[in-house]
Formats: sequence, structure tokens, C-alpha cells
Amino acid sequence: MTIEAVSEFSFLAGQAGVLGVDAQPMTRVSVTAGEGRTVSALKYTDDEPVVTLLHGAGLNAHTWDATVLSMGLPALAIDLPGHGDSSWRDDATYSPSNLADDVIQALEALTSRPQILVGHSLGGLASAAIAARRPDLVERIVFVDIVPALDPKVGPAELRAFYSQQDFASRDEVVDYAMSFGMGSDREGTARGVLFNTRVRDDGRVEWKHHFAQLALAILPEGAAEGTLVQNEQSWQNFAAITAPITLVRGDHGYIDEPALATFAQRLPDATIITVDAGHNVQETQPVALGAIITASSDTD
Repeated sequence: MTIEAVSEFSFLAGQAGVLGVDAQPMTRVSVTAGEGRTVSALKYTDDEPVVTLLHGAGLNAHTWDATVLSMGLPALAIDLPGHGDSSWRDDATYSPSNLADDVIQALEALTSRPQILVGHSLGGLASAAIAARRPDLVERIVFVDIVPALDPKVGPAELRAFYSQQDFASRDEVVDYAMSFGMGSDREGTARGVLFNTRVRDDGRVEWKHHFAQLALAILPEGAAEGTLVQNEQSWQNFAAITAPITLVRGDHGYIDEPALATFAQRLPDATIITVDAGHNVQETQPVALGAIITASSDTD
């Protein structure tokens, strides 16, 4: 399969057809945030968003396309700073708090009501920071395969290995590489993700489009003793401060193992926990199931 240079919206009709739903109009919007940075986002339908979605490290807003199409709610998917079409930070510091600073400004500019805030992985930690700081912006919160305590031999180790290769001869080579790590539900879907997440340099080589790829080896832990969880106490404080209803969607072969799940359940006993047959990127392998969970959360007022 050869990846063509196509519009970022060219795949929507095909995705909608596979899902058996109508394609939604989509536009790219942007706002200016701190220090002149641009925060870029995808707006699905012309109606006011009721759902805002934040992707994980190394991904971009298009990771949510199938999920949003399946749930049929007006939605906003934001490219986190350093990802997609949003600006890279000059200080290369992408903490949940820093990400929240820019996302809050985007929410203030692009939404007019409290949102069902959906956060995957790093986007989930940023969502917690937003909900703790600005509860007025959040109606409900859905975390996708992330808690503030992870086994470093699972998620972080896998990401370190994945980003050990920084450039490739072609996008088709990137697709082969990504699929060797079990990423994407099929080759077509993986190719679509690669198109949105890479760029071609002047020398013809293909590299990752996001800043995280250049930083991953420096910021991800290499490992720890058997049975040790890496605890993010600041994120735990954010989770504990959330006043909105919380749902955790866990992939049964994702990054949250049983000890991490038990810690989450103990510290947040009122949260709803739903486990689905998926890996870490639930939104890509089980978009319909995830969309149904998000839609159900919108109907429980």
C-alpha cells in the first residue's frame, strides 16, 4: 500500500461507511495560547461541542475520528502542544500542568458549556489537571487507559523502544514499523495514522511530526524493580481534586496492570471502571465501544 498525499479529511467518508453512520462535517480550528503558541483542533459538526477529547503522547487529534463518528455527538478534538498542528514548546516541557494551560485557553475560546472531557494517556493526565483547576469547564471526565501509577516495564518501556528509531525511508516503512509494535487495528488504519503523524524532510526521509519523539528517550523511565509502580503524586492530587463524575476505561491488555488498577480503585472509590477488549489505544481498536461509553455518560444527568 502506498500512502498518497491527501487531504486530512479524505478518510472520513470511508470511516463512516465502515461504521455504518453518516459522515460529519469537520473543520480545523485554532486559537492563540500562551507565549504566542497555536493550539489546533478538529471540530466535528457545526454544533457547539459537548465532548472534548485529548489524545496521548505521540498521537494527534485524528486518533479520535472513528470514536467521534460512532458516538454522533458534537465534539472537539485538540492537538496537544507539541503534537499535530499545535505549536511545539520552546522549553520542550510537556507536563500535564503545562498542557492544561494551553488547553484551558482553547476550551474557553472554542466551547460554550461544560464538557464531557475525554483524555487518553498523557491527555488523561492533562484532563485531570484541567478538571482540578477549572471544574466549571468539565461536566464529566473519561480517562482512557491511564492512571497516575504505571509499571515502567509496560507502557514507558514500550514507548522507549518504539521511539528508538527516529526516521525512515518512507511512510510505508513507518507503517510496517508501527504494526510490528501492534499499533493500529489494520494496515489501512495504521497507514492513516502514520500519514497524520509524520512529515517528509527536505532530504526525503520521513520523521515523526511531534516533539515527543525527540524527547521520549530522555524523559521516559527505563525500568524499575519488579512490582514497582511509578507514582505521579501531582497527578494523584489532581485526580483527587476532581468534582465531576469519573469513568476509567481500561484496555485489558493496555498499560494499566492489576496493581495499578487496584491503586486507582482504592484512591478513587467512587469512580466507574470499565474494562474493554483493547490495548492502550482503545480509541483506535475499539472506537464503537468507547463511543458508546462516552455517549452513555452524556445521558446520565
